[in-house]
Amino acid sequence: MAPITQLSQLDPDGTYSYADYLTWQLEESVELIKGKIMAMSPAPNVKHQRIALKLLRPIDNYFLRKSCEIFIAPFDVKLYDRRKSLLTNREAFSVVQPDLCVICDQDKLTEQGCDGAPDWIIEILSPGNSRREVRLKYDLYEESGVIEYWLVFPYEQIVQQFVLDDSGKYQLRALYPGNETAAPHLFPDLQIDLNDVFAE
Repeated sequence: MAPITQLSQLDPDGTYSYADYLTWQLEESVELIKGKIMAMSPAPNVKHQRIALKLLRPIDNYFLRKSCEIFIAPFDVKLYDRRKSLLTNREAFSVVQPDLCVICDQDKLTEQGCDGAPDWIIEILSPGNSRREVRLKYDLYEESGVIEYWLVFPYEQIVQQFVLDDSGKYQLRALYPGNETAAPHLFPDLQIDLNDVFAE
């Protein structure tokens, strides 16, 4: 069978597994959400890259000599319903590349990336992100058991902080404007100055 090297070789209405994804040799970056191909936006713009790096620095420093680690895209995260046990690659249908993710369970790390939900995911919205994509990821992260999820709006200079409640549903815990200091629910002593993050 010929290798998959072009997105056009795949059926946009088809359903694919993580095992399929691992065989593809695409130049474009794609994610799988419940088996459906999601073409990623073009390469992040300068504003997006600056914000990612300015978030990465304080978080990475905070986790020095701690058990948690932060990873930056491109980095594969295989996700599945948290109510199910670990799935084989053939049974898993979602793989995403969050802008930033923090993983505290070292057993989830594999040669390919992360097998299961990170503790904390940060996504930085780009002009190309659709509302559908944002909603699909929100639902996927909630279902998969990502405890804390931040949505960063570069142009509005706002951070939305969602945290899973006892019923496993996201609650909007905080809405941080760009002139405040944000702190993750999971690591409250980690203080992130959003003035620095959003500075041009």
